[in-house]
Amino acid sequence: MKNKFDVIVIGGGPAGMMASITAAMNGSKVALFEKNKRLGKKLLMTGGGRCNVTNNRPVDDLITHIPGNGRFLYSTFAQFDNQDIMSFFSERGVALKEEDHGRIFPVSNKSATIVDTLKKELESLNVELHFKEPVEKIISDGAMIQGVRTAEGDYSAKSVVITTGGITYPSTGAQGDGYRFAKSVGHHVTPLYPTESPIFLTDDFVAAKTLQGLSLQDVTLSVIDQKNKTVASHEMDLLFTHFGVSGPAALRCSSFVNQLLRNQDTVTLTLDCFPQLTKDELLAEIKERGGASTKQLKNALGGLLPERLLLFFLGKVGISEQTYPQTTNEQWSQLIDYCKNWSLTANKTFGLEKSFVTGGGVELKEVNPKDLASKKIPGLYFAGEVLDVNGYTGGYNITTAFCTGYVAGTNAAYHAFD
Repeated sequence: MKNKFDVIVIGGGPAGMMASITAAMNGSKVALFEKNKRLGKKLLMTGGGRCNVTNNRPVDDLITHIPGNGRFLYSTFAQFDNQDIMSFFSERGVALKEEDHGRIFPVSNKSATIVDTLKKELESLNVELHFKEPVEKIISDGAMIQGVRTAEGDYSAKSVVITTGGITYPSTGAQGDGYRFAKSVGHHVTPLYPTESPIFLTDDFVAAKTLQGLSLQDVTLSVIDQKNKTVASHEMDLLFTHFGVSGPAALRCSSFVNQLLRNQDTVTLTLDCFPQLTKDELLAEIKERGGASTKQLKNALGGLLPERLLLFFLGKVGISEQTYPQTTNEQWSQLIDYCKNWSLTANKTFGLEKSFVTGGGVELKEVNPKDLASKKIPGLYFAGEVLDVNGYTGGYNITTAFCTGYVAGTNAAYHAFD
């Protein structure tokens, strides 16, 4: 073969860079193949260009925020976790800061700080970087991994690490190559679906643009299955758009919506605008506001909710022009229902090309959680989003990428010297 290496890594995102670094730190001769002309193209976009590099939560809390098979990562986090990520960058002169909800950013507020630090480390460890040279196939004899093939020729290695990411943001080069490579050596790939994605609604108020642009703080959005069971619930901010809902609460619910949509045409969402109050407490607060007021409810209840939403709810119950004394108990009950349990109908989310994270991926039953090695063929390792693991936004997916990259790279190096 043209060139001989101990470890070849396919994909120059956070998982691939960390896998290459740790393999090289363990004495391996490493080549990293990246189809773009630079490393970390998607990483540069994260955190609004600031790079939310990890999240400073306890490991059990991290797992909770990785709803897509997070428990698979216990073994990974036992070897390298979010604290180790922070130490890695701090030791290399990167000052970090913590913001809301445990999110960690470089003090520079620039993703380039993180990418440049990783590139400098790769260069200092003599990792051979191959840019604009896409891997075409994994070479194996069916019994073990032998290397990779590109348009430039064949490269041999005892270990190959696939870190090609998902298929979101195809502009970054993410086109599902890793899934194709995995399948070519006998692996299965679970169905792929968008996560961390805005949600489309079919409700009439969307087409009418009644609430477009309205944002709500600290409300609870829930996903309800066909048995009327709540499968996900998030108390966060929400934004009404020209197509449905976006904002943190919608993004976190989206993966559950997509999983239900595999077997049904629409999914019910419920919105609670007052998650801190029971229905009785909310009714008491509403009664306190007006009591015997002769003002119309739309004026008497000003400030209870954003004006457009209040008028919308009052209109749905048919009591906009009424006063407190004219309103029946049944009408109050209907209003409270809208405030606490408003039912919405979702029929899709943005597609993978416009979503933040890919759900689904390489079947985890075929990957050893201790070393992230293939159970199908010796010498093959996986790290990052190519695996069937996905987390919420807030630094969880990058944490998964760095940590699995570390474990896969370390064990790929060990295997190369067996």
